[in-house]
Amino acid sequence: MGIIVNLDVMLAKRKMSVTELSEKLGITMANVSILKNGKAKAIKFSTLEKICEVLDCQPGDILEYKK
Repeated sequence: MGIIVNLDVMLAKRKMSVTELSEKLGITMANVSILKNGKAKAIKFSTLEKICEVLDCQPGDILEYKK
């Protein structure tokens, strides 16, 4: 399985839309959707840091490893 992206869970917990997150991060909705849907092959630490700042969470709240 590998790395699971739980961005959709955090967005729901924070009652935030993809559009709102995109605007606050300064990245396109398409790129946020790619992350949210687990289709991303990589994520920059700077983007992960911004996501954690906006959603007030830790990287482990967003990323999970499953065998």
